[in-house]
Amino acid sequence: MATSRFCCQASGPEACSGSLCYHQTKTEIPRNWKSAGATRSGRPRVTTQREDRFIQRQAMQQRMATANNIRQRLQATTNTVVSGQTIRNRLHNFGLRARRPVRGTTLTANHRAARRAWCTQHVRWQRQQWAQVLFTDESRFCLEPADGRIPVWRRRGERFAEGAVLERQRFGGGSVMVWGGISTHPRTPLYHVVGNLTGVRYQNEILQPLVVPALQAIGPRAILQDDNAPPHRSAAVNTFIQQARVNRMLWPANSPDLNPIEHMWDELCGRVQQHHPPPANLGQLLQWLQQEWNEVPKTFICNLIHSMRQRCVECLAHNGGHTRY
Repeated sequence: MATSRFCCQASGPEACSGSLCYHQTKTEIPRNWKSAGATRSGRPRVTTQREDRFIQRQAMQQRMATANNIRQRLQATTNTVVSGQTIRNRLHNFGLRARRPVRGTTLTANHRAARRAWCTQHVRWQRQQWAQVLFTDESRFCLEPADGRIPVWRRRGERFAEGAVLERQRFGGGSVMVWGGISTHPRTPLYHVVGNLTGVRYQNEILQPLVVPALQAIGPRAILQDDNAPPHRSAAVNTFIQQARVNRMLWPANSPDLNPIEHMWDELCGRVQQHHPPPANLGQLLQWLQQEWNEVPKTFICNLIHSMRQRCVECLAHNGGHTRY
């Protein structure tokens, strides 16, 4: 006995005469099934809407709590036993997913209050005023930066294959510390700081030969910005600042995000990492740092300094907390 062929795309005697087509895709069948008004029976929901809101509230109050921590609090509060995966599913429904946290400096209540006060004082500054500021800082660069986010291509079981292991020397193979200053006027030379920087060395090696000439090039209203590191606030340095009549900006503690030179260090690090092969020793690393420091476009530096007002605005919006800078 011959069997008839069912196909929605066929015509004539082979036309589809039933409600089910053998050529329907997997996505079309559930769509037709739902449009027909069918109800689906399955495992009952183990949490109520109130318990779902409790899960969301716990995750928002303590963002670094694990799914098992929230599960234990839910069980202790409502006596509802669920799995850790259920907690994750509920958080996913609220748009919450586990992400890598942003690293930032420790901000106490006093730090936040000082940051709010500083931003309130400077948020109305114009670009002409920020152009009078010399932003300075020190930074350390390692010969082998410890970046754990470098991916490698490998198959399963090739974890220790040749070329898949990132070989590094202990302690990064050494490092160099440099000091620099930027402004809308010519930047300072990139100075190599050998050993520990003390207040006396900061005065004799940086302030006198580098900072004072840079401030004189900016003009009579030039302002020096430096952070609250112990060498910058020593008694000898404070005396020299007063005698040299240097106008120094008060700076809130633990506020690297308000200093545009931090992005200059990132730009400098990225430029050095583009060299192939990488620097072979600390001398070559220092040479490339000084070379790339002078080759950073001035427009890049001006854009960093022009972002100062927006930095103040965002800091105030976050009540003195961390910003995206």
